Amino acid sequence: MDWGTVTAEDLVDALREVDWSSPPRPFPEFFSRFTVPRSYAKWSSRLKCNLYYYRTNYFIMIMVILGLGFLRRPLAIVAALLTALSTACLNDSFAGTFSDKITRTVRQLSPHFAAKLRPSPIPIMRGRPSAKRSIHICGQPRWVFVSIFASVSLMLWYVSCGILTVVWAFAIGLLATVLHASFRTPNLKARLNTFREEFRAVWRNYSDL
Repeated sequence: MDWGTVTAEDLVDALREVDWSSPPRPFPEFFSRFTVPRSYAKWSSRLKCNLYYYRTNYFIMIMVILGLGFLRRPLAIVAALLTALSTACLNDSFAGTFSDKITRTVRQLSPHFAAKLRPSPIPIMRGRPSAKRSIHICGQPRWVFVSIFASVSLMLWYVSCGILTVVWAFAIGLLATVLHASFRTPNLKARLNTFREEFRAVWRNYSDL
């Protein structure tokens, strides 16, 4: 696949729709084979490829850096977890799974109340048109939960006096992500994995015709 033809919008859409339930890549693989890109085009292609392939590793790395910045502030750690949850809810697959788990838990505690909750089906990637699909969590639009989690996390950041610290920690996490994605040489497994996912997506599109 020619990652040079993939735009930033395409990459964001793919990260939003792809399933994040897969475990992170092995750390020996994550920290091996670093080379300097020979041109801007090579760097851009490598950056997008690695951001997609090592997405789970980068997410965990940023959360760990945020957690290390607040070892002595438990309230700020809760804020970091809520921030991670609100960010994860932007992913279609996670939002559907999260909605189902909440519905099952509420059904066990209060079957009468659970009848009012409508579980959100886990969406399937079907190309660019899926970006317009409305995702719901427990019968409510996804933005409601994202707004609540984000608002509570911002309040906790403010109460714990950790806004400046989280800005520095998040900046360090993003910088570490960009540096790793820029110098980590994409391996053959990453390319084959991308081809396999593309083939499955194309096959599903044709099967619906």
